[in-house]
Amino acid sequence: MKNNLTLCNRLLISLFTLGVSSSLLFAQSQPEISEAELIEKGQYISIAADCVACHTAPTENAKPFAGDYVIEVPMGKIVAPNITPSKEYGIGNWSETEFADAVRKGITPDGTRLYPAMPYTAYHGITDEDIHALYTYFMKGVVAVDEPAKEQTELSFPFEYRSLMAIWNGMFLDEKTFTPDPNQSAQINRGEYLIDNLAHCGTCHTPRNLLYSEEESKALSGSNLGGWYAPNITPDPETGIGNWSKEEIVQFLKTGHIENKASSAGEMATAVVESFSKMTDEDLMAIATALKSMNAIHGAVPKAIYTKRFPVTEINSIYAGQGDYQTLIEHNTTDGALLYLNVCAACHGIQGEGAQDQYFPSLILNSTVKSPLPNNLVQVIAEGLHRAVPGDEVFMPGFKSELTAGQIAAITNYVRTHFGNINESISAKDVEKILSGKE
Repeated sequence: MKNNLTLCNRLLISLFTLGVSSSLLFAQSQPEISEAELIEKGQYISIAADCVACHTAPTENAKPFAGDYVIEVPMGKIVAPNITPSKEYGIGNWSETEFADAVRKGITPDGTRLYPAMPYTAYHGITDEDIHALYTYFMKGVVAVDEPAKEQTELSFPFEYRSLMAIWNGMFLDEKTFTPDPNQSAQINRGEYLIDNLAHCGTCHTPRNLLYSEEESKALSGSNLGGWYAPNITPDPETGIGNWSKEEIVQFLKTGHIENKASSAGEMATAVVESFSKMTDEDLMAIATALKSMNAIHGAVPKAIYTKRFPVTEINSIYAGQGDYQTLIEHNTTDGALLYLNVCAACHGIQGEGAQDQYFPSLILNSTVKSPLPNNLVQVIAEGLHRAVPGDEVFMPGFKSELTAGQIAAITNYVRTHFGNINESISAKDVEKILSGKE
């Protein structure tokens, strides 16, 4: 009996010693990181997660992370809150555990349930290490904004009851953090972590069911959201990005544009400006590599009526003879060809060929033009776009105040028919629904 106890004691001592030694070895293998470096890392994570895009009002001189950004959803509007370290109006009193629960579980310290417009369904996978850095950044690297919110979330029945989110979370929320797949390369694992968790690409690009949960079987295959259409970004060659090279994907994420293929606008342009263009080339290539390695999903395709391609002409030859679109508006014409000639052709060309340097992009089989839905084209005509990244700035004016809904519909139909080969048309009412964010 004594020998057995001695043996047990020795075993326990050995295990304890081994555990201490392993802990010391692990601690020694981890490089020391200063608070300044931790804040810098947290800032980069916030950029990859694009926190500023939703938590900063889209107004001139808006204060970063002070909230009041309104997200239009089919059941009403959701207002992003102040996430600065303000102790009265922000998250200054939150512990790191409470911060982690809000980010990964959608539950604030007082038990309030967040709506999945806050992509905690993607952020659930953020690692403890990254949560710690992110928390440190928001508490010590962000300026507190001690101002009350100007907007309030307003949703229709029954969505106004946040307590229902407990049931929704029980049905759809996966609380597991990201774990690298040992059968994949480090680059693909990093890319998937960025796509699925930090960059939360599925929040926009994955279709949702009637309960507003992402349909995982159709992940990243395209979705209609808030009046915009987030396209298929799986490697399907016809409806996705299968014919894009990895280098082109990186270029698009850095600049928002690929010549003769795609040009970003709306929320994607914001993501390019505020997030992707500020990320490292290594991370962007990891995203591109992971996207190209995913299963291709064949998405929706609009009807084609012919395959004729229009010849490219010199842009300078079309400036002469342009009319005044204000005159056309006053006459309330809905002749799509006439409207296009007078409103659009000066930049995009009579035949939709764009400028020779593609500053004004070609419309011929452009991804916005040939999209399964007309939403993005309608939005760009109405709202315009402004995208500024290092070394490049693109601006197009919006015509919402100059054109009627019927005229926007007429231009959309003309462009999609003549430059996208699409046999579908929309009405003024369709335009109004799209611009309201309800379509």
